[in-house]
Amino acid sequence: MSISKKIDADIIAAMKAKEEHRLTTLRMVKSALKSKAIDKRAELTDAEETQILSTLIKQRKESVESFLKGNRPELAAKERDEIAMIETYLPQAASEDQIRTVVHEVIDQLTVNGVRPGPKDMGPAMRVVQQYILANGLRADGKLVSEIVKAELAK
Repeated sequence: MSISKKIDADIIAAMKAKEEHRLTTLRMVKSALKSKAIDKRAELTDAEETQILSTLIKQRKESVESFLKGNRPELAAKERDEIAMIETYLPQAASEDQIRTVVHEVIDQLTVNGVRPGPKDMGPAMRVVQQYILANGLRADGKLVSEIVKAELAK
């Protein structure tokens, strides 16, 4: 079942259970998916749906930081609840150890004639790591991946 179909089913369940906050969050997610599908003028792939949900989570994480700086913990808690709801539709997040393993594999692949890539090769290494993570059906925070790649290339 695709993410959008699962969200549609959960919207109906939230309506029946009269869960207002969950309903509004799911409708917002559905709206974002529908908007992107209209822009593309075609059905979204699972990878595209996952990317949209990741973007929504990133936006909410930034909002949490802003609300905490603005001394609005109740709004930050609401955003955290929305993050938790959205994350249930995404594939499992990769752990730091899994990301390190992927980075080591990619660096080994990029090593040519015994010459290991260095910090100047950050861009190509990041592209390959991100593709590898997506191909394995994992999800990873880009900031964490970037930090790990940078640390490994600096060795």
